Amino acid sequence: MHSEKKDMGIKLEYEVIKEDFGRAGEASSDIKKVLRKLGIDSAIIRRVAIATYEAEINIVIHSEGGKITVYIKPDKIEIIAKDKGPGIKDINLAMQKGFSTASNKVRELGFGAGMGLPNMKKSSDEFDIESKVGIGTTLKMIIYFNK
Repeated sequence: MHSEKKDMGIKLEYEVIKEDFGRAGEASSDIKKVLRKLGIDSAIIRRVAIATYEAEINIVIHSEGGKITVYIKPDKIEIIAKDKGPGIKDINLAMQKGFSTASNKVRELGFGAGMGLPNMKKSSDEFDIESKVGIGTTLKMIIYFNK
């Protein structure tokens, strides 16, 4: 984890490793701790935790690894999850509850239920997804404090 403070905000950065189920959830757990220390409302913390956890798990399961960057600002929290390959062929299909491309091995571990992207969108005030097949996916989620 890397963090820095600038422009009346805090930046947190986490590397997420492909298929590292042992550490999956560490970034979202750390982000929750930071938000608690800052006195952020528990309802906001819960939404951020869901969004970051789902993004982290998706990177572990579906990509070649990636990074989660969180910007904590006076009025909002921005979460950017960026991964390397393989990309999403059909974003509309991937956004449907229950749709998953997870392997049987991943499902046996209790992951891959197809709720990641829908849960991220539901937890966010703003949600944007960009994906290029063979390159990767970038998610941008914003959660406002006073909405």
